[in-house]
Amino acid sequence: MVSIVLVDDHFLVRDGIRSLLEDEQQYKVIGEASNGKDAIDLVQSLNPDIVICDIRMPEMSGIETVEKLTELSVASKSIMLSMHDSDEYILQSINAGADGYLLKDAGKEEFLKALSTVSKGNKYFSGDVSSILVKNLLNKGSAKKEDQIEEESDVKVKQAKNNPFDLTKRENQILKLAVSGMTNKDIASELEISKRTTEVHRFNLMKKMGVKNVLELSKKAREFDMIP
Repeated sequence: MVSIVLVDDHFLVRDGIRSLLEDEQQYKVIGEASNGKDAIDLVQSLNPDIVICDIRMPEMSGIETVEKLTELSVASKSIMLSMHDSDEYILQSINAGADGYLLKDAGKEEFLKALSTVSKGNKYFSGDVSSILVKNLLNKGSAKKEDQIEEESDVKVKQAKNNPFDLTKRENQILKLAVSGMTNKDIASELEISKRTTEVHRFNLMKKMGVKNVLELSKKAREFDMIP
């Protein structure tokens, strides 16, 4: 039997998943938590086979929760359950150590398929999420080539006071444009690069600076005197 811990700040969501699994004899919900901090203690205590975790929660996000469980070398597999299919959420989840990413509008058949796949030690990403990952990988390659060309004529200035996070020239450009309020589409047009390449650079930029949104990005950039 595959043991499961549910982590979601909405009782109705947890109740719905629990009800869905009641007729599935191979799965058993052994614990529930409404936030990431409680989830970490619960998972360490119960050691479930799978943790199903919402992304947006109070106190500690699902991504932070999975990242912490990964750091603690917890053996449990994890599936992110979210309403969001944005590139940044998906890529951050994978980098945090998630074994699967499932959208909340998935049907019962896909939900059970995800559980079966992850419980066997494989990764599972819904169709829409998989297409985003493929596009990201393809564009990440082109973004790397672009950076290599830039770095031949541009020094990254690691020691520069206004570049404490070792940003590339392109990441610095995107930082300034992003905090000015420009969207990825606007930035792509301004820099004459593809929207996907912009998304890859922006994701890497936010990961380097340890932020999750533009507000945090702007605050940290000003804190380190990286922008006026």
